[in-house]
Amino acid sequence: MDTLQFEDLGLKPQILRGLYKMGFEHPSPIQAKAIPAALEGRDLVGQAQTGTGKTAAFGIPVLQMTDPDIKKVQALILCPTRELAIQVANEIRNMAAFMHGIKVLPIYGGQDISRQIKSLKGVQIVVGTPGRVMDHMRRHTLKLSELKMMILDEADEMLNMGFREDIETILEKVPEERQTLLFSATMPKPIMDITKNYQRNAEVIKIVKKELTVKNIEQYYFEIQKKNKKEILCRLLDIYDPNLAIVFCNTKKMADEVADELKEKGYHADALHGDLNQTQRDRVMNGFRNGQTNILVATDVAARGIDVDNIDIVFNYDLPQDNEYYVHRIGRTGRAGRGGLALSFVGKKEFYRLREIGKYAKTKIRSKRVPSMTNVMDAKAVKVFKKLDHTIQKEDLTKYMVMIDRIAETKDYGSKEIAAAFLKYAIGDNKVRRERPNIDQTGAKEQGMSRLFINVGKKQKIRPGDILGAIVGETHISGDLIGAIDMFDKFSFVEVSSNVAADVLKVMNKVKIKGKDIHIEPANGKK
Repeated sequence: MDTLQFEDLGLKPQILRGLYKMGFEHPSPIQAKAIPAALEGRDLVGQAQTGTGKTAAFGIPVLQMTDPDIKKVQALILCPTRELAIQVANEIRNMAAFMHGIKVLPIYGGQDISRQIKSLKGVQIVVGTPGRVMDHMRRHTLKLSELKMMILDEADEMLNMGFREDIETILEKVPEERQTLLFSATMPKPIMDITKNYQRNAEVIKIVKKELTVKNIEQYYFEIQKKNKKEILCRLLDIYDPNLAIVFCNTKKMADEVADELKEKGYHADALHGDLNQTQRDRVMNGFRNGQTNILVATDVAARGIDVDNIDIVFNYDLPQDNEYYVHRIGRTGRAGRGGLALSFVGKKEFYRLREIGKYAKTKIRSKRVPSMTNVMDAKAVKVFKKLDHTIQKEDLTKYMVMIDRIAETKDYGSKEIAAAFLKYAIGDNKVRRERPNIDQTGAKEQGMSRLFINVGKKQKIRPGDILGAIVGETHISGDLIGAIDMFDKFSFVEVSSNVAADVLKVMNKVKIKGKDIHIEPANGKK
């Protein structure tokens, strides 16, 4: 049987033009099942995850059945978050690019309601969050007498966020003679209750589990101790050097901690979770989309509705508690036929969870060995050599070669020594060795190191580089003799070679760091 095409669905030519301009070639599984049923006027329940094309699955029928000559609301789409409402509205606008007279408007909290009231005039398709839709209904500024279609997008997330009462109130007040489409990644009992109470003989369309897992995503896990997660995450980021990556954590607190740690180490990272207000959320997402931030540390609920292509890697910093969330997470990468990579951190007591996830998702999650610092430096060297190769082939290096010859003559260095020194500088060998602990596969730290306690921390605006610079500058010891620097709010720990620990203690108790008097002593079990 031939693959179903959009032309086979009897769509308006203007919609087909919009779809082809957007790069749609043929319907995805959820679209192929949902669009024909919706065009027949049937109520639908569609189970599909983000990234399967469900926006078009309801957006295309909405556009097909909207009359551009009627300047009243004919379709109302509810979404859990402001950002998802904006994304859905934009996608429907793109599909309607060649349809004259169609007006789509997102409405959400945090925006001036008086501006929204003015913008609602003449709108046929409204995409909104439940709270703001309720506001407009109470004010009678959202008139729904001509409503033909009601869509609930990410219904399970709306319930998780406490919108059940709002949703039911809206469903009770919209015209009874309407078509209702409900889309959800999961189907808990409250969703089925809404289906039973507010839909009529709804057709259930479910994308089977094997379709939920993207086949072209490589999936690996690392067995590591909890205390080493942040360090290993940094090593993997250095080795893979992703353009865009998402790091999933199970709690808001952990998302903040991981993002802060990455920023302190010089990575372009930011956190996304439910405690952010809308302005903060917009700033984070704009930075991620624009590439100013290339690492997004997110919780599951906050990440729902994020539709960003070209994500290279998804990290499961914490294994999700729900098997379906694993599928949702890794589905952020490997989109539109591209390859993707999913890396999970697993403790010794979590292997049963990993087996459950693999069985549920019908996928093989393979073991990988934790990369060593040598692996990190080798990866950095490869990247440097790629840039060098391009520079040697494309650019005139004559004047630089003359400078190298001059240095070699005056300093009696060989060209190989000079090249090696430049390479060490380029990959940050000293910085890597002194700021990062040597963790083997079992999590053991480098031997021959002494752990010291310092009575200053993050709240004094002190960074690891400040401590490192002070020790090297005052004691004149090599940076290679300094190991991990762990920062906390009011104090810090630094590891130094046991051979020089006594000297560090003697010298550093007489100095200041960023104007702050410090006290340094052996850690002796301090935590």
